[in-house]
Amino acid sequence: MADRTPNVHLERLYRETGWTLRQFAQAVNRMGVEQGMPLSYQPQSPFSWLKGYLPREAVRPMVLEALARRLGRSVTYSDAGFPEPASGASRDTVSQLTDLGTEDMNPARRRLLAASLYSATLAVPAFAGPARAEGSQGRARSAGRIGPGEVATVRTMTDRIADILDELGGGHARPMAAAFLVNTVAPYLRASATTKVRGDMLSAASDLTYLTGWMAMYERRQGLGQRYYVTALDLAREAGDHLTYCRTLRGMSLQASHLGHGRRARDLADAAAEAAPQAGPRLVAFLRGQQAHAAAMVGDRRQARARLREAESALSRADARRDAVGGYDRAAYEFHVAHVLAEGGDLPGSVAALQASLRAQPERQRQGRLHAHAVLAKRQFALGHLDAGCATWSAFLDDYQTLSTARGDEHFATLRGHLRVHSRVRAVRQLAGRAREVAALKGSTAR
Repeated sequence: MADRTPNVHLERLYRETGWTLRQFAQAVNRMGVEQGMPLSYQPQSPFSWLKGYLPREAVRPMVLEALARRLGRSVTYSDAGFPEPASGASRDTVSQLTDLGTEDMNPARRRLLAASLYSATLAVPAFAGPARAEGSQGRARSAGRIGPGEVATVRTMTDRIADILDELGGGHARPMAAAFLVNTVAPYLRASATTKVRGDMLSAASDLTYLTGWMAMYERRQGLGQRYYVTALDLAREAGDHLTYCRTLRGMSLQASHLGHGRRARDLADAAAEAAPQAGPRLVAFLRGQQAHAAAMVGDRRQARARLREAESALSRADARRDAVGGYDRAAYEFHVAHVLAEGGDLPGSVAALQASLRAQPERQRQGRLHAHAVLAKRQFALGHLDAGCATWSAFLDDYQTLSTARGDEHFATLRGHLRVHSRVRAVRQLAGRAREVAALKGSTAR
């Protein structure tokens, strides 16, 4: 497209949005804030885009995402009259996984990768059953051959990385996961194997990729997390693994809810429930809890309460094993109750539910406990319960000082905001002294 040829494709989309030029510029600027790339476009900029000038290459995905969120559907480069990016070639799933993990491992690429855009309108393919007979046969095979032992290795490593996540935080665990995906899992996926072993390996790879996406999400790398999630979905579909597929969709719903996309969170939570295999009670509770939270976000309190009742009933019928579906337990259920009550404006009820969640929290789950303490402290401060809030923030600091976690850093910034606003309160001043000690201990990552 010549620079001064009017972009009729972008003009058509712009007219459909109903925006003014100023609103168009503001929407793109908001995308920049979300991505940590401050922009200051004025109405003249989108006017020039409509006349045929191209936005900067790094900004084009933000223009597409701003349009997509306004229109409620995906918008492609060609839809907007933009040239396709050079990396737009189709790749098989293992190549996508290798590329993603390699970029995540490379310090020189990690910052750029971390800025990849989260899409609130991403189309998620329906689960269509095993695809490995078609999808995996065309891949180039290595000379090696794998068996059940290699599958067990991936499963064991996934468990170990999950333990490191709980003990030390995602800042340490995710680089290990990315390296293992590239150096070990990808070669296993390209090796020769029986049909059963291949399916088991695809399933194990999907599970680890899902966990890596979960860690990226909690490290505030939302676009990166979404890319890992989509790759996990593709691997699960090839494996015919309903369980990991629906668990990944539920993780994507949680990500959307964290970013404030209520309708998207609801749609993904419902899609996860629809994709679920013959569901045992703990899986039902795992899915219904997220459906309840998402329903509350869009103002459907009746549906939210109904989903909570279903989750509680299912959890009461579950056996003692917690490891099969993300460890959903009483603590996780009470955390969902707290979200639903908060969305409905019942902060005292939400505080009580968070306290119940923390009482039920296993001691080893330090990452979850850190997040729960921070959420509880924020709501206690919102209610004016400053002494209780300070005690909760102090418990947060117990875990934060030894965990490497970007979400923890975000909570710590909120804590410091509370300290500034309420600096005359004695309990706050005492907490401020401890916060300074923790900041010094953690160094520049906490500043």
